[in-house]
Amino acid sequence: MLFALLKTMRPRQWAKNAVVFTALVFDVKLFNPAYLVRTAIAFALLCLLSSAVYIINDIADIEKDRQHPTKRFRPLAAGTLSKGTAVTAAIVFLVVAIGGAFVLSMGFGALALLYFVVNLLYSFWLKHVVIVDVLMVSAGFIIRVGAGTVLFPVQRFSPWLYVCMTLLSLFIILGKRRHEITLLAHGANNHRAVLANYNLDLLDHMISIVTTSAVIAYSFYTFSAENLPKNHTMMLTVPFVLYGIFRYLYLIHVQQEGGAPDELLFRDRPLLITVALWGLAVVGVLYFLR
Repeated sequence: MLFALLKTMRPRQWAKNAVVFTALVFDVKLFNPAYLVRTAIAFALLCLLSSAVYIINDIADIEKDRQHPTKRFRPLAAGTLSKGTAVTAAIVFLVVAIGGAFVLSMGFGALALLYFVVNLLYSFWLKHVVIVDVLMVSAGFIIRVGAGTVLFPVQRFSPWLYVCMTLLSLFIILGKRRHEITLLAHGANNHRAVLANYNLDLLDHMISIVTTSAVIAYSFYTFSAENLPKNHTMMLTVPFVLYGIFRYLYLIHVQQEGGAPDELLFRDRPLLITVALWGLAVVGVLYFLR
């Protein structure tokens, strides 16, 4: 039962909560022990909160998951985890996560609560509204980025990063929607009703717009943000972003991947290496080439 509960908590997707470190890194405070510890605690609380959300989603979608070729193996859909145990775990996780968030910081607590409310609205209503569904998932990423900015005094965090995160998250979410339509074919709307309002042509156009906008926005950030080195060395990180986006497009269109972006990052070695090199380049520019 404990293994089934852990699987339902989606530990592989906790990597998404790492965006809470964005402010710490880009505000050049990564090596401040106090701020690093506070952000690490915030990360742990967000993981617990997101796990509660995943459990609630699985409870709500249990019948639809049973019709999905891969999600039917999830513990609740497969019957290896009882609904009562899942409900109890979700309540405990929510109390600990929200309570701990307010203890850490009132601002962080408020954003954690907002994140939970947004996910509830998505799970029970907005995931059925075409286009709004992907925007709401993207909003979750933006809230987590913002949550990192209220944990300590922020001085150099650029608003451009919110724009870049919005576009990047939309790029990934739209890729996931495309994969779902491709994988489930004519039965897609039986699993996720909103997929009946999408088709590959529309999603490809939306992905094209978001991809172009993301590259432009990040490029503008690298040479126009006030907090960056005046020698524009941050522009050296643009090639990593370009390759990462192109690699992800290749995986979506050629390899028919993209259904689980978090797992894809760790499974595809070129993509993982690119993200790691980009991170090292960013830290090198911000902390050692100023």
